Amino acid sequence: MNGLTVDDVVVRFDGRTVLDGVSLAVATGEIVGLLGPSGSGKSTLLRVIAGLHLPDRGTVCWDGQDLAGVPPHRRGVGLVFQDLQLFPHKDVAANVGFGLRMQGRARPAIESRVTELLDLVGLPGFGRRQVTTLSGGEAQRVALARALAPEPRVLLLDEPLAALDRDLHDRLAVDVRHLLRRVGITAVHVTHDEEEARTIGDRLVVLGARGRQ
Repeated sequence: MNGLTVDDVVVRFDGRTVLDGVSLAVATGEIVGLLGPSGSGKSTLLRVIAGLHLPDRGTVCWDGQDLAGVPPHRRGVGLVFQDLQLFPHKDVAANVGFGLRMQGRARPAIESRVTELLDLVGLPGFGRRQVTTLSGGEAQRVALARALAPEPRVLLLDEPLAALDRDLHDRLAVDVRHLLRRVGITAVHVTHDEEEARTIGDRLVVLGARGRQ
């Protein structure tokens, strides 16, 4: 299968099974909502896909290629976390362009890509704004732009809207859906909110208690 394939992944922490034989297939360009209660291992599964945690068993593949041994920075994965992890001492442009600088891209190319991404997420002209002055919704958009800037093949979103008030949450969920469809990126979106999962995703995958499907 083309795209992302997770097969029979098991993760244990201190003798406790967090993921118990989880499998997941996401076609190229598909958005999958990964739904489950707190403690079901959703975030751990994203970390396994990203290469930030090695599973005790199982494989993660892209287009049939096993990613075992491929370091996180070479997996082509973009990450958006609930706490966003923006750099408070950098302006918006520096945050969005961070991954591009790590790739060694030339300054003009970085500036052009940052401008393109800020337009895409609805924040034109925000490059010189300090991230500490942004609203919650604006910060979420900057985090999305930063994750998309290096052109990852997979975007992983770990409850990125959970901290927002309900009205902003609902509006941004629709915006995220439109943005991901416009970019055409393969994505896994983790949430415990079924309405949010249905708004953003093409389909749902449910992860039950103790990491079981």
